[in-house]
Amino acid sequence: MPRYKPVHKGLKLLPVDFDKQAQPGSFEHALCHLVDHELDLSGFHARLKNDLEGASAFDPAVLIKIILLAYSRGIVSSRKIEAACRENVLFIAVSGDSQPHFTTLAAFVSEMGELTAKLFAQVLVLCDRQGLIGREMFAIDGVKLPSNAGKAKSGTRQDFLHPAEKMEQAARTMLDQHRAADAAPQSEREAARQAHKLERLQQEARQMRAWLAANPEERKGAKGAVRLSNRTDNESAKMATSKGVIQGYTGVAAVDEAAQIIVEAQAHGTGSEQELLAPLIEATANQRSAHTVITADAGYHSEAGLKKLAETNIDAYLPDNGYRKRDERYASQARRQAKPDPLYDKRPKEEKKSTLFKPEDFRFDPQHKTCVCPAGKTLYGNGSNCVFNGYLAIKFQGAKQNCLPCALRTQCLRTPEKTQTRQVAFFLGRAPGHESHTDRMKAKIDSDKGKEMITRRFATVEPVFGNIRGNKRLDRFTLRGRSKVDGQWKLYCMMHNIEKLAHHGYGAQG
Repeated sequence: MPRYKPVHKGLKLLPVDFDKQAQPGSFEHALCHLVDHELDLSGFHARLKNDLEGASAFDPAVLIKIILLAYSRGIVSSRKIEAACRENVLFIAVSGDSQPHFTTLAAFVSEMGELTAKLFAQVLVLCDRQGLIGREMFAIDGVKLPSNAGKAKSGTRQDFLHPAEKMEQAARTMLDQHRAADAAPQSEREAARQAHKLERLQQEARQMRAWLAANPEERKGAKGAVRLSNRTDNESAKMATSKGVIQGYTGVAAVDEAAQIIVEAQAHGTGSEQELLAPLIEATANQRSAHTVITADAGYHSEAGLKKLAETNIDAYLPDNGYRKRDERYASQARRQAKPDPLYDKRPKEEKKSTLFKPEDFRFDPQHKTCVCPAGKTLYGNGSNCVFNGYLAIKFQGAKQNCLPCALRTQCLRTPEKTQTRQVAFFLGRAPGHESHTDRMKAKIDSDKGKEMITRRFATVEPVFGNIRGNKRLDRFTLRGRSKVDGQWKLYCMMHNIEKLAHHGYGAQG
């Protein structure tokens, strides 16, 4: 019978050298070198007041290492991070066998606040020092993720006020029923059940009233429109995504083309990408050079945004929603068209079909500048080179001798009893000197340079979000409140930048 080497199972004591677990060139080695030798953690140390009394605290440097290492391994749950610090040799080595409780880890991430932005900036300075920021092109994109907020708790103040009144009325009805039943015999179990039900109803009504008192105004959007509030996290937003409606935040990032370093990261409680362009442009002012080009997808395109970019002399390429229809490269991608917005009103709508003649029912000859109506009568020109909203147009009007006796008056005029003749205008394109910023951007996007910039944007920013969402498995934010969610998003983006530093040899010789 053949003999084999023994296989050991169960408990075994092994000698482990913590210093040799983080190998040069790896993420964890770059992380430890960065935290130990580069980052200024004085802000974290200043928050601790236990030098003379109180229990000893975990070193902020250790907690930062643990959190970023966990995020790099796709672990976001505080309980799972705690388990990794007990069971995973690499986590034990990086943390120095600290084994913090999951509540300590969760509180640390939640309370980092503005210190996260300072850490992100310090890492960015190091990336620049290593020559990883080219400043030739910044690509902007974002991702909508759910957060620790209840989607069912969203609505306007009126949506909350009506249920509160109903619950208060139901509580009063139950109290009346209890008083009426006091004289009748009732089991203790049934009485306890009714009392518990009444207490829950009153508590829910009090909580809703307290929220309404604390939030006396409707939440407003950028253009003044009412935006749905949320009783669990009023800074989050209900947003439509390709996978349905979520309650959460949009994480946006500006990525440098040279080495895919994230130069700016922000989280906002809105699904409107057009609102997010200006804050991101302002935040990257110190990182941009005079020749930095800004690129983004069609969601960030707006006339107001393009106007602001033009006023600040920033070269940008922001395609409109119809650029794919004009680009022959996307001719076969009709099957990839976006689905309807899940938030649109699904109730059947009555279509109002106009029975009046439209301008396309008139025969217009642009060469001879003549127009013939559906009845076969020639209209006379009563205005050429007219400008309407920046568009050049030519106008025609029917003669009274033709329009008044015409049998088609009811199909041609809205109020034939008041209006004598029909007028019609044909637009000939933008008037010289009246091109909008959108028109100029369309020309840039449709050029060979514009098509090249779209391709470069894809190659720059999409792999970054693929890494964070796919490899690192970030599928939701675990916190509430914009500042906390913004901090968690910056931690993930900082982890990505440190990973880039490791790939380029940072700390390998340290």
